[in-house]
Amino acid sequence: MNRRDILRGAALMGGAALLTPEAVWAAAANAKAGDWTLGLADVESDLAPTAMTRLHGRAPAELQGTLFRNGPAKFRRPGGSVGHWFDGDGMVRKFQIADGQARMAARFVDTVKRRKDAAANAVITPGFGTAAGPGAVLTGPDDANAANTSVIMAGGELWALWEGGSPTVLDPASLETRGFKTLRPDLKGMPFLAHPRVQPDGTIWNLGLSGRQAVVWKLAVDGALQKAEVISLPRASYMHDFTATARHLVILLQPWVVEGFKMPIARSMAWKPELGTQVLVIDKDDLSKRRIFELPPFFFFHLGDAWEDADGTIRFDACVDEDPSGMGADGQAILRGQVLPAAPPRRALITLRANGRAEFAKEAITAEFPRSDPRFAGEARRYSVHLTNQKLDRPLLQGVAVRDWKRDRDAVFNFGPRHLVEEMMFVPRPGSSQELDGWIVGTTLNLDTKATELHVFDARRIEQGPIAAWRAPVALPVTFHGVFVQA
Repeated sequence: MNRRDILRGAALMGGAALLTPEAVWAAAANAKAGDWTLGLADVESDLAPTAMTRLHGRAPAELQGTLFRNGPAKFRRPGGSVGHWFDGDGMVRKFQIADGQARMAARFVDTVKRRKDAAANAVITPGFGTAAGPGAVLTGPDDANAANTSVIMAGGELWALWEGGSPTVLDPASLETRGFKTLRPDLKGMPFLAHPRVQPDGTIWNLGLSGRQAVVWKLAVDGALQKAEVISLPRASYMHDFTATARHLVILLQPWVVEGFKMPIARSMAWKPELGTQVLVIDKDDLSKRRIFELPPFFFFHLGDAWEDADGTIRFDACVDEDPSGMGADGQAILRGQVLPAAPPRRALITLRANGRAEFAKEAITAEFPRSDPRFAGEARRYSVHLTNQKLDRPLLQGVAVRDWKRDRDAVFNFGPRHLVEEMMFVPRPGSSQELDGWIVGTTLNLDTKATELHVFDARRIEQGPIAAWRAPVALPVTFHGVFVQA
């Protein structure tokens, strides 16, 4: 396996073309486009730093820092639009909380893809569900890099991530694009997933996928490369996320598998439930030491942090679907305001026993975008934070939940159907070592006021609602992932 092989397969990361019998209710919902499509509207220009209007409450004096978020914000051009929501141009948002006040800014990532599409006045760059347009030329994965999925701080740099190519370096102060991050000259252009796992000491682990091969990345807290090793996988399946304990990498191989190579990438994927789901557990200290567990078939995007019991049992939460039918045969449907025929994802607890037995317990509660206290990443923990309250007539969520695994209890706050809720981040209280002692910080899109809002919760009393909130002077489309950097 060489660099050329990795780059050739790096794009095999995306979509599917499946529908389910739930198309009956979806057709009814699609009779008219919902106003939730404000969350998928185009942004035409950057947003200069501006003050947000305080709606109520006041941020705790100890809460000082910046929430960075990333997501697609330009989908349509006169000569042709993206074929899938996931292929829009990345825009990084910056929400700064200081001295009880909030400010925000937003800036497009200046990618090769964005420049070429703008010059053509059409989306010509292929992607997750977008076919190549006239004049599209790709010399490598980074020519298609939308830098639109997540962000991470590495040393003093802010990296915008896209799972099929290199990190894109931004200036965290101005959000100006500095260029692609090359972790080692011979690894230029290697894929770097948008869900790195960060240990409490700041060590960064990540994967880069290419069919049945993966690059395992290990980086120091300052972003310096410590290890890059290619491993073989039991199958070539779609992987957006993985998880890890203090000692092990935990890689789920769902039965949404690569079958050949077609463009757009979505057409390369096939749902094969008879294969089941495999879980590959790899020793961080010796990547040749591995175990494989077998689970029933399910589809997922996101996993919670894993932890390990004294006897070696590994546990983690996952947000799971029956299959990838929510991706839809028509990748543009959601951009037209159409609801895809799929039930909302639900929370599941996965247990990998030391004796090789695996358990899969799916619950009734809807769940997506799981997070936890970063001070306990990979360690035994009691709580999870995730979004909830997704309804059948819209593809986005409207509530946030805190799961207490010890007491088998969920605390939930529902913003209601007039808000589109984005991933929420847990921010520890400075000086505290108690799990869940801190705040939950995140954004919503208010459909009534047509404005993006920033909310702060007391993490231990989330059901009481935000203790402080601010409103932006604009409505920005919904984002995927972010990071809170404490001052």
